[in-house]
Amino acid sequence: MLRSWWTGAAKLIAGAFNATMNGLTSSMPAAAADRNVDMLIGGQAVLEGVMMRSLTGYSVAVRQPNGNVAIKKDKLVSIAKKYPFLKLPVLRGSVVLIQSLVLGIRALEYSASVSSENEAGETEMSGWAIAGSMLMALALAVGVFILLPLGITNAIRHWLAPAMGNLTYNVIDGVLRALFFFVYILSISYMKEIRRVFQYHGAEHKTVYTLFVMAISILVFSLVPSTMPFAVKFAARVVLIPLIAGLAYEVIRFSARHLANPVCRALTRPGMWLQKITTKEPDDSQLEVAIVALREALAYDVIVPEQAAVA
Repeated sequence: MLRSWWTGAAKLIAGAFNATMNGLTSSMPAAAADRNVDMLIGGQAVLEGVMMRSLTGYSVAVRQPNGNVAIKKDKLVSIAKKYPFLKLPVLRGSVVLIQSLVLGIRALEYSASVSSENEAGETEMSGWAIAGSMLMALALAVGVFILLPLGITNAIRHWLAPAMGNLTYNVIDGVLRALFFFVYILSISYMKEIRRVFQYHGAEHKTVYTLFVMAISILVFSLVPSTMPFAVKFAARVVLIPLIAGLAYEVIRFSARHLANPVCRALTRPGMWLQKITTKEPDDSQLEVAIVALREALAYDVIVPEQAAVA
């Protein structure tokens, strides 16, 4: 059971990262992909499938064990339309990220149940297994990507550099977080189950702006004095996530309009390097699933599929 939870946690972390980047890059101007298109289609790899979202709808297509493709789709309702103040800069990024994460987790849950169905149509993944995987994913994310880097940075300051300033402290913490994340993604990419998730990511494919998020988090966390108690610094890294997401969203939107700028191009390169790990060459059956998801998502919008830019 523990191995099942570990594998499930790895899938959830990969999927949650995909959902986060989907949220941060969604609603970008179509010009970021092609100046001749009218809209941008966002996507996310799920378990044995792909989730695609258009401006007003989404679709999750999952390959079932019997070879069929199960589809779940619905309209997307933007909370910002109901509450216009949520469209304000920075705040809109946080809203988009939360909506994308909620949609992404729901898509992952659906794909987990469908992809584990037996011949009788009954799911083989129990609620306890899904809950265990989620708890382990949360523990890994908090422990490896927040607590461990923060603890090591604290130790470096305490034993090696007592006079370390706020910016230096947070640069070390940010670099360690990025390093741990890279090593984790690289290590799980060798797992057969995760490789298939990355193949579906390859079928969906989009640009990842990881360096923007890391740089902004370093600057924001620098506002919290490094001399504060460990518990306060840890809490800040959780509480300030919406602010970082909002700022990253605005920076990414800006960079999407200025990709000719060498600085913007340079900042996107680490994300492109990361894609060499998180995207694998899909087979024809996986591409078929991605196409089905795209077609069903586009059905909610009056648009010719060939005119949509997939990110």
